[in-house]
Amino acid sequence: MKKLHILASVLVVLSLLLAACGGGAETPEETQPPVEQPIETQPTEPAVAPAEDKLAEVMARGILIVSSDPAYPPQSELVPNAVRPADTKCATDQKTSAELQGFDIDVSVEIAKRLGLEACFVTPDWTLITAGNWADRWDLSVGSMTITPERMQNLFFSQPYYTTPAAFFVHTDNTSFTQPSDLSGKKIGACTGCTYDAYLSKTLSIPGEEINFIVDDAVFSGYETDSFALDDLALGDGTRLDAVLTAQPTGVQAIQSGKPLKQLGDPVYFEYLAAAIDKAHSKDPTSFVQKLTEVIQQMHADGTLLGLSQKYYGLDLTTAAGEFDVSLLGQ
Repeated sequence: MKKLHILASVLVVLSLLLAACGGGAETPEETQPPVEQPIETQPTEPAVAPAEDKLAEVMARGILIVSSDPAYPPQSELVPNAVRPADTKCATDQKTSAELQGFDIDVSVEIAKRLGLEACFVTPDWTLITAGNWADRWDLSVGSMTITPERMQNLFFSQPYYTTPAAFFVHTDNTSFTQPSDLSGKKIGACTGCTYDAYLSKTLSIPGEEINFIVDDAVFSGYETDSFALDDLALGDGTRLDAVLTAQPTGVQAIQSGKPLKQLGDPVYFEYLAAAIDKAHSKDPTSFVQKLTEVIQQMHADGTLLGLSQKYYGLDLTTAAGEFDVSLLGQ
């Protein structure tokens, strides 16, 4: 009996131990791996934003590339023995303002200055400038360009910065001509593709001006620039030219430089001259045109253009240009 009692006690203890252990080890619950939280990053700043229009492009570049004629005094000409500034931003194939001088050059430099830019110059052929489609090789022309409907097909124009009278010049030894109408049927030189060419062919039209064509059947000789025509006229042999039609200040400048020439009668028409901008620029030129007009109007208002006119021509060629109604251009 005692052995049975001991066996029963052992069985009870074993059963209590099994109950306490729950019949075996528990399998731990399966858990999902922690979810990775995305790392917060600041939005990436774009590289330099592309210029959306021509004005933005020019301002970002830091230079204003202007086309001009290097042989058209007193508007523009090369400076003899010029020293190129060491700190210029102009490219090696561009002229600096130290290498050119004249009314158009000073106007260009002042425009650039008011935009906070350096003026750099290129000298393409005049016919390339007036034709438009510049392929972004330069930003604008400040080259005494007359506003005409034909040019407005390819170019935008700013507020005119001055006006010039167009006049005929003959050799001082010539006594055959007393007035412009005497030149009908005669050999007359002028720049090819310019307003003087158009006047002689009776196709010239200028907004705000009524043109009176008083020379018939001119035998036209075209030149790259007016000054070359004046050089031929000054030879005086009468075989090349009988007269030259050019801007009155250009003819006067030639006389002052010693050429044996004289003006024939009164000017035959007046031109409004403005900065020109290519309509085919790869960037939208609208705000650029507006800004140029704003700057030139400021230069009229504060007397800067009048002062430059008096410096180079000795008279006021700017007031009428400042009063020109730019809305006539329909831009």
